[in-house]
Amino acid sequence: MILRLHDVWKTYQESGGRERHALHGVSLSVASGTSVAVTGRSGSGKSTLLHLAAGIDEPTRGSVFLLDRELSRLSDRERTLERRNRVGLVFQFFHLLPHLSVIENVGLPGRIAGDPDRVWMPRAKALLARVGLDDRATDAVGQLSGGEMQRVALCRALLRRPALLLADEPTGNLDDENGRLVMDLLLSLARDEGAALVYVTHSADLAAMADERRHLVSGEWE
Repeated sequence: MILRLHDVWKTYQESGGRERHALHGVSLSVASGTSVAVTGRSGSGKSTLLHLAAGIDEPTRGSVFLLDRELSRLSDRERTLERRNRVGLVFQFFHLLPHLSVIENVGLPGRIAGDPDRVWMPRAKALLARVGLDDRATDAVGQLSGGEMQRVALCRALLRRPALLLADEPTGNLDDENGRLVMDLLLSLARDEGAALVYVTHSADLAAMADERRHLVSGEWE
């Protein structure tokens, strides 16, 4: 199992000493090559779930395991390395660097990790070809459409062959046609790469494309 959440709670202290439970006893398992769509209203705990899965935050109670390593037992540095080496992140707003070319944006995680160009460059080119952007590799990202930018962001997330892909509203900034295209690519790439995929979406149609669908209501599975 790539990702396991066991009886996870996340509680925040608010002003006046009040507690707000963002997640209540949530459990989830995601295997290699499978996908889970998470839906729910704003404030239901979807983003908190992704942050815990990525090791960005720690649960108040319960356990989060990434490839059988319990993230809360790792140091901050160890969690950062796990996230860099094992997790790919895709966001609603693409977070591409405008001063870099398309392929340089894709290769950024490799450069940050210290991978030589001969390692990340062929991989970046292959991913761009897979999403139909091999002819745009040297273009500035500002010349791309929104759908093309999100395809570049998918390639960047997959560059270092992560075991886990986490996507937070990956089509939320796209029209319906481009959103469907990007989701098709995300699901097929994750499956072909053997990555476990968890994505948050407000769209029932896009959620239905996943292998499993889960709905959060006030921090609990419905």
